[in-house]
Amino acid sequence: MNRSTAGLLAVAVVTALTVGAAPTAWATPATATPAAAAQNDSKASDPFYRYDGSEPLSSYAPGDVLKKRTLDYHVLGIPTPVKAVQLLYRTTDAQGRPSANVTTVVRSHRGDGSKAVSYQSFYDSLDPEDGPSRAIAGKVTLGGIIANVESIVMAPLLLKGYDLVIPDTEGQSAEFAAGPAYGTNTLDSIRASTRAGATGLHGGTRFGLLGYSGGAIATNWAAALAPEYAPEVNRQLVGFAEAGLLVAPAHNLKYIDGSVVWTGVLPMAVIGVSRAYDIDIERYLNPRGIAVFDELEHGSIVDALGRYPGLTWKDLAKPEYKDPNSIPAFVDAVNKVNLGEAATPTVPGFIGQGNAGVLEGTFNRPPGIGTGDGVMVAGDVRALANQYCATGNPSIRYEQYNLLSHFGAMPYWTPRAMSWLDDRFAGKTAPTSCGRIPAGNSLAPEKPAVTN
Repeated sequence: MNRSTAGLLAVAVVTALTVGAAPTAWATPATATPAAAAQNDSKASDPFYRYDGSEPLSSYAPGDVLKKRTLDYHVLGIPTPVKAVQLLYRTTDAQGRPSANVTTVVRSHRGDGSKAVSYQSFYDSLDPEDGPSRAIAGKVTLGGIIANVESIVMAPLLLKGYDLVIPDTEGQSAEFAAGPAYGTNTLDSIRASTRAGATGLHGGTRFGLLGYSGGAIATNWAAALAPEYAPEVNRQLVGFAEAGLLVAPAHNLKYIDGSVVWTGVLPMAVIGVSRAYDIDIERYLNPRGIAVFDELEHGSIVDALGRYPGLTWKDLAKPEYKDPNSIPAFVDAVNKVNLGEAATPTVPGFIGQGNAGVLEGTFNRPPGIGTGDGVMVAGDVRALANQYCATGNPSIRYEQYNLLSHFGAMPYWTPRAMSWLDDRFAGKTAPTSCGRIPAGNSLAPEKPAVTN
């Protein structure tokens, strides 16, 4: 993106945000940290992201607020008149351990604190510096471009009167594709937003969940975990809207294997899930695999797309691990992040999915997996929607876009998702596709490969 294009985009987004949010919504709290601190080169340079309290983190409940600050909302490093409240809060990582994370709250000048959208970004990065909170605070990185551009999606929600909660879904270790952590980070972000006092949100605020692609991972996992992990948040949810969903990552790795555009996501996902579950993945890699993983260790989706056309898992692994299911730690991890193994959400859902992956250079049709949008497997998403219908949630709307790929489906789906959420907030009965969704794939857990 050249400077003139970036400047025009920033002006457009700044204008939309300024119209949509109140520039003087809050007074700056005593704990505020200057926005300039977020623009320094290292995470350690901004103390806001560190929990440095005297009490152990485990002494706090999930969702408890540890720090808060008010700053200008930035787009591509340009400050706007819009104010944002950022919260450091206690949450739970993929292994159930206490951790700290950051979320951002933006108030609508048309809102009254009664309704909010938790917007899950698709920033998709292995570098925590690319998270939406840092982009909003003014930091400019290549991987953070996505979080900046998404302001175009968020501005219409502010104009409709929705307050926004924008969590760093991947956490402070950037655990890309580790769905359960995305879910807890999102739910505890909502908890924190209602406990902070400076946000105008409260226990009576109704929330909708919204996310595409990487944001859909967080959206669905939050909806699935909410009844048990955060039942009070579940009671505040009106529904979840998502598209371009990662359901069973082991299937996706086979689907994108050797593709043109999306092969870089393969090592990214393995790195992120390995990071979340403390797996030493490099011991299974050959020299090329080690080189590729080192290149992407702190990379983003911007670094990976189209970078390794034709790359396969066999190109990366030692001969004895050419089948990833021969790695016990891999099998254990991918089963933990398989949405088919998670609980059924109890609130209405709208799920969209593209199915024209050939437009993005993914031609695979693996047996039992089939086609998708280029990176996400359509049969997996259909199976999950059918599973929800069969296990007690009849309020599932499913749409499949057979002429749209992953990139193409988002602009079509987004206004439909916003309209669907409007209806849920209005109390209208949720439409259903149950009984009319075509069959999907098996979402059964992966089994270890038999090795000699």
